[in-house]
Amino acid sequence: MQRPMEGLRVLEVAHYVAVPAAGALMADLGAEVIKVEVPPRGEIYRRTRLKYMGVDSDFSEYPAFQMENRGKKSIILDLTRPEARAAALKIIDAMDVVITNLLPARRRKYELDHESLLERKPSLIVGAISGYGLGGEEADKPAFDYAAYYARSGMMDALHDEGLPPSMLRPGMGDHAAAVNLVCGILAALRLRDATGEGRYVDVSLLQTGLHILGNDVANALVSRQSPRRHDRRHAPNPLWNSYPVAAGRWLLVVMIDSQAYWPRFCRAVEAPELREDPRFENDRSRMKNAPALVERLEAIFAERTLEQWRPRLDAAGLIWAPVQRVDEAIRDEQARAMGYFPELDHPTAGRFETVAPPFRIEGVPLAPTRAAPDLDAEAEEILREAGLGEDEIARLRSHN
Repeated sequence: MQRPMEGLRVLEVAHYVAVPAAGALMADLGAEVIKVEVPPRGEIYRRTRLKYMGVDSDFSEYPAFQMENRGKKSIILDLTRPEARAAALKIIDAMDVVITNLLPARRRKYELDHESLLERKPSLIVGAISGYGLGGEEADKPAFDYAAYYARSGMMDALHDEGLPPSMLRPGMGDHAAAVNLVCGILAALRLRDATGEGRYVDVSLLQTGLHILGNDVANALVSRQSPRRHDRRHAPNPLWNSYPVAAGRWLLVVMIDSQAYWPRFCRAVEAPELREDPRFENDRSRMKNAPALVERLEAIFAERTLEQWRPRLDAAGLIWAPVQRVDEAIRDEQARAMGYFPELDHPTAGRFETVAPPFRIEGVPLAPTRAAPDLDAEAEEILREAGLGEDEIARLRSHN
């Protein structure tokens, strides 16, 4: 079956994670995606290896780079050179979409700003991800998702438990959220182009993405002008919505937001009928008032068994809960495996390996990645010929890479 973006052509002028991740999703959806890289060695993310991160692995590629760049074609273009910029514009003439994470000033310097591109090709869709958006005083401020998405949005402050220092973000989390936003915006812009024939500029920022992801708290703060209370697991207002340590040094999370509905079966599942008879815990209000005492009692109960011992008891009772899994456990999760969330790819030198599937499924449409990330500059001559460059022009461009 035809994939949704089949027949569309995308040029990506980007590095690191957010925009390349969007390009990979569009390749998964069937688009032809051409990745522009810088000479002489391509983007720095390509050259990372697991062993540099202290991981005991002899895998010859960087799996995260493969995830963000699968299914693409690669060309080296030194955009500081006029002839390379001219070649890029010729390539863009045959594109439907251009995506970039170059800062606005650099886009203008390289003639890749959306105003210039849309003047050159009015039907083009141009999409960009930046730290803080196209306007305002910080439009050209460099950023990673750690700063703009996590710290500036209020997320870093809100997510750590009371009394504990803030934790760092894991790599690429905000970037992946922004990537999905960019793809969503581009699909909407393509829909408009289908109706009007006119291109559009799609602007995504890491800051706005963070504010949207934290939207419940942000919406409340916009009205109250107050920050949300941080979670304090020893004084959780609803002890049935809390984390608890279990035997063997592990943790589980219970998520019964409507605690009154679950309270009787919860007490049966943890074999503590006396809790139902305790007047301090008879309803959600009294449990909130006496939360520290209930949390302390539940800690003692949960500590009596391991995760594997708790699993059948909590599942049989129909409770909403989850083990706090390590990442190496999450990739073995039976449900994730059953759903095909880890498709396999073949790499010409690294061999066969698993990667992460797109974050959605469309019934009857194959969305799994079709091939690994390209070798550096692998399709350069093909791309330049398709753009109409002659052999002498191609030779001159290639001689500087």
